[in-house]
Amino acid sequence: MRVEIDEGVYLWFDVDGAGLVADGDAMRARPTVLLLHGGPGMDHSAFKPDFAALTEVAQIVYYDHRGQGRSDRRTPDEWTFDVWADDVVRLCDALGIEKPIVVGNSFGGMVAMHYAARHPMHPAKLVLSSTAARMDISAIADMFEHLGGADAAATARAFWADPTDANRDAYLAKCGPLYTQSPGNLFDTKRAIRNNDVTTHFIRGEQRTMDLRAGLARITCPTLVLAGELDPVCPPTRAREIADAIDPRWVRLELFERCGHGVFRDDPARALRVLLEFVAAP
Repeated sequence: MRVEIDEGVYLWFDVDGAGLVADGDAMRARPTVLLLHGGPGMDHSAFKPDFAALTEVAQIVYYDHRGQGRSDRRTPDEWTFDVWADDVVRLCDALGIEKPIVVGNSFGGMVAMHYAARHPMHPAKLVLSSTAARMDISAIADMFEHLGGADAAATARAFWADPTDANRDAYLAKCGPLYTQSPGNLFDTKRAIRNNDVTTHFIRGEQRTMDLRAGLARITCPTLVLAGELDPVCPPTRAREIADAIDPRWVRLELFERCGHGVFRDDPARALRVLLEFVAAP
């Protein structure tokens, strides 16, 4: 489905689970979980089918960020953190969602952090999964070297410094299999609709100066930080950095041993158990 969130701007979204459930003689409202996908330049498909398990306790809304997936491509001047963060509010307004539980994975977690800093009273809860408040290319290269040797580190450095088509293809082939501890390459999928122009625009632009740490102090809702100890692109040091920047009254950090990028991929049982508990908690 597509919905107009601003004049002439349409985002694609999908819904799983009931927002209202029968509870004896009454109807009980359940929370809405809004899922922000990674990339940039990817789509929501990585969340399916695993995150359908959250329908035990909540209604799930998937969507594709502006410029990505099945949403409107628009123009590069709109491919910015400010626009993507404000789109979370615009989408909720269009769909009538109040106090969402916002779950952002990887790049989606970066958008979620910026959204929470700009609109601290909007979310009910926040989940920041396998993400970073700033990109530390040296730390990324070090982890890729640990997982795949010097060639992997050099390939990663080349891509993050200059995301040409050739560097991107080499990175996806060489470093893609190192993103997780599960067999295979998570980029070898025909399910995702990609917009590589968004990827290139972001890496050459805002990512170079991105530092979301100051805004994290404005978060005023329960926040769950999930991280894999073997995540090469968002190393666990970045998760600890996020948790340290949030008021300790609000934050909970869960580290996953022997897990890479997107802990739900390498340890789905524990990841979904933790998510269900967090979402269902009053």
